[in-house]
Amino acid sequence: MGPMSFGFVLGYSSPAIPDLRSISDPRLRLDADQASWFGSIVTVGAVVGGLLGGWMVERIGRKLSLMFCSLPFIFGFTIIIAAQNVWMLYIGRALTGLASGVTSLVVPLYISEMAHERVRGTLGSCVQLMVVLGILGAYAAGLVVHWRWLAICCSIPPTLLMVFMCFMPETPRFLLSQGKRREAEEALRFLRGPDAPVEWECARIEDACEEQGSSFQMSDLKDPGVYKPLVVGVLLMVFQQLTGINAIMFYAETICEQAHLPGDVGSVLVGLVQVVFTAVAAVIMDRAGRKVLLVISGVAMAISTTSFGVYFYLMSQQPRTPTAALDVMATAAPALDLRWLAQCSLAVFITGFALGWGPIPRLVMSEIFPVKVRGFASAVCVLTNWSMAFVVTKTFHDMMDHLTSAGTFWLFASSCSVNVIFTIVFLPETKGKTLEQIEAIFRGTSGP
Repeated sequence: MGPMSFGFVLGYSSPAIPDLRSISDPRLRLDADQASWFGSIVTVGAVVGGLLGGWMVERIGRKLSLMFCSLPFIFGFTIIIAAQNVWMLYIGRALTGLASGVTSLVVPLYISEMAHERVRGTLGSCVQLMVVLGILGAYAAGLVVHWRWLAICCSIPPTLLMVFMCFMPETPRFLLSQGKRREAEEALRFLRGPDAPVEWECARIEDACEEQGSSFQMSDLKDPGVYKPLVVGVLLMVFQQLTGINAIMFYAETICEQAHLPGDVGSVLVGLVQVVFTAVAAVIMDRAGRKVLLVISGVAMAISTTSFGVYFYLMSQQPRTPTAALDVMATAAPALDLRWLAQCSLAVFITGFALGWGPIPRLVMSEIFPVKVRGFASAVCVLTNWSMAFVVTKTFHDMMDHLTSAGTFWLFASSCSVNVIFTIVFLPETKGKTLEQIEAIFRGTSGP
């Protein structure tokens, strides 16, 4: 429910902005600049939420952090529902962004710490699956309800999150880090079954915690078991945003309209493609492995963004004639001839992103950090991810002006090529390994 709530927040602005730009009430009507901030202020709230989430998971635990993060979701959508001016809309979006930042940090941690290593990849991939389901839900609901009722729909998943988390245990690793051995064994019996060897698993986790020490200090950043996974996690988040996902989604509606689909219907179809292939990634994650899917994903996105650049370059090179009528024909005909290239590029990119660079960075982030630095390191990664999302979104138009459309997409293609090399050279495979074994890989020792 947490990632789905996050998805509803991301998807809400797409159907809501057209309603708010054409609303009759002048106090709520958005101009172009206000609409831009209505969409992007979520990332500002999420940056703060990432920092807050890193503190919360260490102080009050993973379970309570998830329960508390549902409150700003609910309060934010309530403020939007009751909005009487633009500033109330901004405050509501910022609060839902805050909750999204906490959720994007806590949920992957909670899943990685409670899941068995054989299914951790599948369950971790379900985080992104629920996000894209939420986005699709917001798009689909936006076809039939206006923005206030849509906000009411968006407040349902976080309400269910708070209720359902009452019946879930705290993660065994957090309980053991707090010296609560009996509660940790009970949590493991709930998660693994009454006949599972919970004493052995508790002992393994305790040994790893004792080897690491009691609490995180800044001097721990000199430890290769800490700084190596931290650098890998930060670069994963940087590369995820530099794939060009925000730029592609910006053009998705226009590309769908070229295919004679209404923009809102096109958005639903794009969301449906994301859901289908993210589900495929979740099913094969623990069979194919993280590295293989990241490489396939990176290659697919590099090819598609390169072809996007070719499309924009060819469109910019169309010959101009002095006659206005001929000029229109000269520019319209190639657009008709070349629109298949843009549509194919969009399909390949969305498929590639959903298979790898969509779900896997957060999954790997939740797997590679030692317990004592998990809150701090995850906060740094989430902060990096949301900051890069804000920077890329806000500078996209400037890049288009200075580098041209073709140059911008070729820059994204270069970034996708670099992330393939990074994945092959620096990212260890985490499939089928316990969290303790993954920590040992970065320390250069043999795991339990």
